[in-house]
Amino acid sequence: MSVVTRIAPSPTGYLHFGLARTALFSYLYAKKNGGEYIMRIEDTDTARNKPEFEADIVDQFQWLGLTPDRSYRQSDNVERHKECLADLIKRDTAYISKEPAKDDPTQVVEVVRLRNPGEQVTFKDLIRGDIVFDTSELKDFVIARSVNEPLFHFAVVVDDHDEGVTHVIRGEDHISNTPRHMLILRALGFKIPAYAHLPLILMPDKSKMSKRKHETSVKHFRESGIVPQALINYVALMGWTPPSGKEILSVDEMIQEFELEKLHSSGAIFDYEKLRWYNREYLLKRNDAELASYVLPVLEKALKERGISWDAGIAEKIVSLLKERISVAADISESVAKGEVDFFFADPTLDVARVPQKGVSTEETKSHLEALAKLLSEATEGDYGDPERLKGLIWPYATEKGRGAVLWPFRYALTGLERSPDPFVVASVVGKETTLRRVLKAVAFL
Repeated sequence: MSVVTRIAPSPTGYLHFGLARTALFSYLYAKKNGGEYIMRIEDTDTARNKPEFEADIVDQFQWLGLTPDRSYRQSDNVERHKECLADLIKRDTAYISKEPAKDDPTQVVEVVRLRNPGEQVTFKDLIRGDIVFDTSELKDFVIARSVNEPLFHFAVVVDDHDEGVTHVIRGEDHISNTPRHMLILRALGFKIPAYAHLPLILMPDKSKMSKRKHETSVKHFRESGIVPQALINYVALMGWTPPSGKEILSVDEMIQEFELEKLHSSGAIFDYEKLRWYNREYLLKRNDAELASYVLPVLEKALKERGISWDAGIAEKIVSLLKERISVAADISESVAKGEVDFFFADPTLDVARVPQKGVSTEETKSHLEALAKLLSEATEGDYGDPERLKGLIWPYATEKGRGAVLWPFRYALTGLERSPDPFVVASVVGKETTLRRVLKAVAFL
């Protein structure tokens, strides 16, 4: 039997983080077993469906690399649903029931109910083991609002059968739906698929991850700068421990190691700091060009919002510096908002009292800066291209006069900050002309 798994999102909201996890496990299981992973857009809720939500679902799955082997739309199958419903009514396995409308008891509606044999239903959940239900409690439950309006749970069962789904992987909140689905499957004479119900994703306080209370859309994480490889890697380990014990895995490695039966049955705790850690690990793997495409648009936008002129040449030089300081793109915006990179693009505003190192006089500091200006003016463009070469020109003087007394005002003159990158790195980025201008400006200021 060829394995076929499915993901069945409803376009009533942006793609949910939890549904992305379900999709990933469905994808991994299908690929591990040489089968197919399909997607069915369940778009029959016309009152709540929106085109932008459907577009988001398709786009986010492509971004994550979870491209289905086949795609369907539930609305295309409506006639088939009616056909199956009519067959049940014809065989008296289901019947039309005239009863008061729920929203208006003065009106009579004709719903379709399944004749429930009231049996005990047992199914083996591939994660949780045997689960037993007494279906007599369900009574004759409604499967259609009318002969032309099959309910969602009826449509799902028919679609899964027709599309060859062998394994239904979904959240544990669907466990209670399983006995209904099994009764409908039996009534239709369809084969019952295997079921696996994933534990819920919980927040650190053990509450359920909820779109009403939390940021849960894949779109949100993507816009904050989480890269797809990091999100997939993190999601995979929410409820699964690979046999190798590795934390960083490619999708191919996940496929090789994945076993559905090894998924955890307890809730997985969402840890944003861990997700940030994964993102940083994947950013560190990027080459300069890939990292620049990630960093520069965010940096440019943030600087312009602060009214600071953009210099693409300078920006490209500091990509490697930012690489060491960020986990997500939002960290760049936050750093810019704090004024931590302004000095690369604009001369800093100085506080005269902070130019000298503590305990060093103004006159002595002025003397050191003048000596630095002389050494820096003699340096070549090649020296400025290499922070270590520039350091080699300054270091003997700084060692002789006191490194703190010399390098503190040098750093402050260049950046206006007490904590910043190495002053030789800063000088290398901003270049000879700007470095000299800022040092001489500090001298004049003193």
